[in-house]
Amino acid sequence: MRVLHTADWHIGHHLHGHDRSVEHGCFLEWLLQLLHERQIDALLVAGDIFDSANPSAASWQLFYRFLARLRSELPHLNVVITGGNHDSPSKLDAPHELLKAFELHMIGAVERTAQGELDMERLLVPLKDRQGAVQAWCAAVPYLRSADLRLDQVEIDAEGEDRLVAGVRQLYRAVIDEALARRQPGQPVLAMGHAYLRQGQLSELSERKILGGNLHALPVDIFTGADYVALGHLHLAQALAPTIHYSGSPLPLSMAEAGYCHQVLELELANGEVALSARHRVPRAVPLLRVPEQAA
Repeated sequence: MRVLHTADWHIGHHLHGHDRSVEHGCFLEWLLQLLHERQIDALLVAGDIFDSANPSAASWQLFYRFLARLRSELPHLNVVITGGNHDSPSKLDAPHELLKAFELHMIGAVERTAQGELDMERLLVPLKDRQGAVQAWCAAVPYLRSADLRLDQVEIDAEGEDRLVAGVRQLYRAVIDEALARRQPGQPVLAMGHAYLRQGQLSELSERKILGGNLHALPVDIFTGADYVALGHLHLAQALAPTIHYSGSPLPLSMAEAGYCHQVLELELANGEVALSARHRVPRAVPLLRVPEQAA
């Protein structure tokens, strides 16, 4: 089974007043062709679909047109999209029932049952092969806000650990433990997250301080039990461990990011294991130039 990991699209972004819709359109067209050519079975998008909590109508049209083509041209494709700190949870969740009918999974916010328990049916997505057999489980956790964490019920494991970090740890532990309980032999667990992890390298000009972010950097061990962690938020593609990766953004979102290697990551799932099999560099549709190249 082949999985593609991407994040931080920031549809609707403007750079110094210049609209980026042509660049985003080129990226989505390229991504669709890559999904075809590589015969991808699942697409994971780890947050910041839009650049603003109130995207323009044109941004929504671009996004939904892409989803419609995915379902039309690649009916077998598993699609899991989680919200980021730039996204509006309520707006992403509004079309939930419609998207669910087309097997498109978009999770804007953590939801709970009437009893206060995490709604695991939304947070855990089975990834199926073309014959409909479950091959892996995806812990589809969106960007976490303090209201998601039930801080009054948080148990702090490590002495001196920040309560917010402990709350994130407790939520991930619950979701990953449930995934481990549901999986059958040979089914790996992939976790999604939109956060700043310790030792991650920031792009200071375009990344906001967020909860579980620059003020509350998360330790990598909150994902214990996951076979691969697909991260979003940091725009520079980077690995914090062999199985913990930021895919990075597909477009440079500031002049400081002009030299980044913008890419998407391809994973191979086989025999219960997950391996990073390829890095696909996103072609630059519009050159990003500074004149002069270096400041005097």
